[in-house]
Parts: sequence; structure tokens; C-alpha cells
Amino acid sequence: MIKSHLSKILGIKRINMAELAKLTGLSRNTIFLLYHEKSERIDLGTLNKLCFILKCQPGDLFEYIPDND
Repeated sequence: MIKSHLSKILGIKRINMAELAKLTGLSRNTIFLLYHEKSERIDLGTLNKLCFILKCQPGDLFEYIPDND
């Protein structure tokens, strides 16, 4: 499973989802899905915008957690 840390990062940086959408040009729905860990995939352009605005690396935004299968 891939865990998104977007909500934690936004909390630390005190940025809300609407502000992030405005800063990145991404849709509110895209931000919402990533924030609530409901997204099935992410476009590299989206990842690039998030990393640029949040001044972070992709590994800061996502974490791999092995499934218990």
C-alpha cells in the first residue's frame, strides 16, 4: 500500500486544500483525493507541482507500506 502524507505536510505548513489547489493549479478534487488517501494514481506532472510548491521530495509525500498478504 502507498500512504499519502499530504495531510500531515499541509498541517505542518499551515496550508489548506483550497490554497494548495490555487497555488498548484490542480483541481480541488485531485487535492481532496490525495489528502484523504483515496487516489488510485498520480500523474508525474501533479507530483512535480506538489513537490515544487511544498518544497519537498516525492518520498516526503508518499510512503510504501507492505501489505500483510
